[in-house]
Amino acid sequence: MDKLKVFESFVSVATRGSLSAAARAEGVAPAIIGRRLDALESHLGVKLLLRTTRRISLTHEGSAFLENCQRLLSDVANAEDSVSAGGLKASGHLRITAPAGFGRRHVAPLAPLFHAQNPDVKISLNLSDRVIDLAAEGFDFAVRVGDLPDSSLVSVRLADNRRLCVATPAYLAKHGTPQHPSELLQHSCLTLSSDASQTRGWAFKVPPADNAEGPEVTYLRPHGPLDCSDGQVLHSWCLAGMGIAWRSTWEVENDIASGQLVEVLADFAAPPNGIYGVFPQRKHLPLRLRLWIDFLKHHFSLPSTWQSAP
Repeated sequence: MDKLKVFESFVSVATRGSLSAAARAEGVAPAIIGRRLDALESHLGVKLLLRTTRRISLTHEGSAFLENCQRLLSDVANAEDSVSAGGLKASGHLRITAPAGFGRRHVAPLAPLFHAQNPDVKISLNLSDRVIDLAAEGFDFAVRVGDLPDSSLVSVRLADNRRLCVATPAYLAKHGTPQHPSELLQHSCLTLSSDASQTRGWAFKVPPADNAEGPEVTYLRPHGPLDCSDGQVLHSWCLAGMGIAWRSTWEVENDIASGQLVEVLADFAAPPNGIYGVFPQRKHLPLRLRLWIDFLKHHFSLPSTWQSAP
């Protein structure tokens, strides 16, 4: 039994939740994965997984063994990295996900540059506005824009991000310009559909009603006749005069400069939030992931990264 290969298959099944998903990731038949698991359980003399036709779940022993296997595989990867060209040569497969619009503009152009510096690293980039479960779907790293939901993931702030409300001059001329965030309820607002976002809503800095010191950040969930799971579509609808959108500066600053869009409720704009890199909790990160994080932090710190966005 090739223990390392069997451990990799066990971790893949446990994190993906099915034999077929693990088999697809490895490019083998599900039966091969099943035989590896059977051999592992027979060797250990314990049941690690409870398998039915509909789902797979970990036993108590399986949960403990999974954590140890993940640590072991991480240590093996780090050991390989440490002796490859003096520890400076990264290799392996880097699986990345990012929001569709931001990923197209600011992650996709960097992937080939990173690969050119690290030719032994294979990069798979997934672009989706859906919040992806990294462990369950086999990703190493995600770019997230805005507030982060509580989770077991580790995060690193890559850059600041400011969001603002925008609309076309034609829409505002026809429907009026809101003077307070509460007036958004009277407008057609273009929002991300609920399955695409886990944020608390649109954020505004509003003075408290009890005249306490300083404004506080409040969240509104405006609505309208149109919503979409793709932020690029919302941007296009906004440019077409279909309503008010809450978008990031990196997406709309050129439209504002050209006069195609106008910022509204500027006095109530919330403080900047962040653009984050998130990854599963690990004691030791593979070299390829450490280098990728440093690579993003460097490029996102350059003003030219944002000024040159199309």
